[in-house]
Amino acid sequence: MLELREITAGYDRRAPVVRGVSLSVAPGEAVGLLGPSGCGKSTLARVAALLHRPDAGTVVLDGEPVRGWRHRAPRAQRTAYGVVFQQPRLSADPRLSLHALIAEPLRATGRRAEATARVAELADAVGLSAELLARRPHEVSDGQLQRACLARALVLRPRWLVCDEMTAMLDASTTAALVAVVEEYRRETGAGLLAVGHDPALLDRWCDREVAWSSLSADGCRASRG
Repeated sequence: MLELREITAGYDRRAPVVRGVSLSVAPGEAVGLLGPSGCGKSTLARVAALLHRPDAGTVVLDGEPVRGWRHRAPRAQRTAYGVVFQQPRLSADPRLSLHALIAEPLRATGRRAEATARVAELADAVGLSAELLARRPHEVSDGQLQRACLARALVLRPRWLVCDEMTAMLDASTTAALVAVVEEYRRETGAGLLAVGHDPALLDRWCDREVAWSSLSADGCRASRG
């Protein structure tokens, strides 16, 4: 179980973006977090993925309270997540080929020997050819780069996926393709999913249940970076 308990978080303690929010995702469950831009969804998603330390509240992962964040989190907790962000160009190192981008988590965890086979497997799943894998981010489209970012998120076989507006910048065909990849991965592994978005039709088709931001936050929609 992934549990967020009474989370308060932001970028200035005097004006939190998220205040007293609780949310849970069960293993194998797909939960859609629905709300307009600027209401704090992405901030909460970053807390859920151990990328942003909350000011208050607790994240409980598989029954264990989280004590560290980002690189200070225990490796077992860090590697339990796969995260895909809205803007792939902000989350991809422009110096790396797509092959190196996908393999990056394997190198970081000392599993280089798996890279060739695992990258080939995931490239096929997300629809990237060998020719595209040799290119750098500036040489591919947003959709192709987001395919690589999704492959990178799956490369360590995470138990939890956080997709923060993953398809917001994509056309309909690429959106459908990437959602299908996530769902196939979930069917095979039983991974839980937190999908953040502002499109109720997409989340309704994609997720087992939807949670409206207005039902979580007493402040409703706040102006924020989230």
